[in-house]
Amino acid sequence: VLLIYKQWYQRRVRGIVKLQKSPNKNQALKDMYSLAISRFSLPGEAGFPLNAVYAKPQGNDVEKMRSYLTQCRQELGQRMVEKVFGNSDTPSKWWTCFSRRKFMDKTLTPLGQQI
Repeated sequence: VLLIYKQWYQRRVRGIVKLQKSPNKNQALKDMYSLAISRFSLPGEAGFPLNAVYAKPQGNDVEKMRSYLTQCRQELGQRMVEKVFGNSDTPSKWWTCFSRRKFMDKTLTPLGQQI
């Protein structure tokens, strides 16, 4: 679940798209942090794209999973900023070219919601 989720988050779910729109590296770090702590769907919830594949977490596991995925999103966001911006204050066009591609033809954003 984690590898697939991180790929979606990185490619399609705002990750690189959000970085592409950030004016500088510091703002990108702030944007990625706020994105990481924003509410998101877990397996079994309406907005999760692979509900047919993954079982819904039970009981206390729901909060543990949400906490773990939030931590993963924060770490991935920091690493993405370092890769996309490097030592410059503008995003690399090479990295941002991936913002237009879908991963497994799925998206983690609900239909009709803007990225």
